[in-house]
Amino acid sequence: MTRRRALLLRNPKARRGQEEIGPVIRGLEDGGLDVRVETFEALPEIARDIVRLQEEADLIIVCGGDGSVSSAGMAVMESGLPMGIIPMGTANDLARTLELPDDLVAAAAVIVKGETRRVDLGTVNGHAFFNVASIGLSARLAEGLDPVLKKRFGRLGYSLAALKVLAKARRFHATITEKGQAVEVDTYQISVGNGRHYGGGNVVQEDAEIDDGHLDLYSLEMTNLWKMALMLRSFRSGTHGAWREVRTARCVEFDIATRKPMPVNADGEIVTSTPAHFKVHPKAISVFAPLM
Repeated sequence: MTRRRALLLRNPKARRGQEEIGPVIRGLEDGGLDVRVETFEALPEIARDIVRLQEEADLIIVCGGDGSVSSAGMAVMESGLPMGIIPMGTANDLARTLELPDDLVAAAAVIVKGETRRVDLGTVNGHAFFNVASIGLSARLAEGLDPVLKKRFGRLGYSLAALKVLAKARRFHATITEKGQAVEVDTYQISVGNGRHYGGGNVVQEDAEIDDGHLDLYSLEMTNLWKMALMLRSFRSGTHGAWREVRTARCVEFDIATRKPMPVNADGEIVTSTPAHFKVHPKAISVFAPLM
């Protein structure tokens, strides 16, 4: 059996990034992979490592959370190499979408098995996201979330930070352009989804899939933000579009402009600001995942 060369990129700052990785590497090597481990300290290093070492690899494995995987997205797409995921983050929404196991050794076994699935990649101003990119509440949450709080308390840390953001939230004015048609809105948040899950298990839209070739947008246009408490169950099921205060749209590209530049959160990381151009790249990347 010809052994394959795996470039394994590890984020030690991920929530589970300090867990023993030896069993993962042994599982990969026993499955016929020669593993080269590269540890990175900052997310931009991921793309540089892939570009620098792609000629020496047959596949790429990212050990980290959703932000780590998305930071690898553009470089993986351009390399043409398949990507494996060892979910070490807090929410691991992409792993949930792909039905990857939480257990690290079991996730490595999925890569060894070799089944792949082609998935879409979303971009905002040229920055990749697999799950969702948002303007408004989620971006403010990402800006204000203490990394220590996030690592120590996980999803509870997100909840505590979210309460602080909600207490100070104000609507903003935005222009959403789709297929050349512009609409003016006053909203608390605009989210554009590429995958299915985001925010620790919320669903972008009830029939959204990561290989459906389009983006799903929603805008929260209620006058009283605390009405969101009544909507929580619908966000978990992806049926929030049934509420009249929630605008939804589906397209392959969106443009969003705001009166002042506002930060854009892509898979948990602030990557750019408005004006923002969102685009889907259909079936852009091959990922190791159980076949659906």
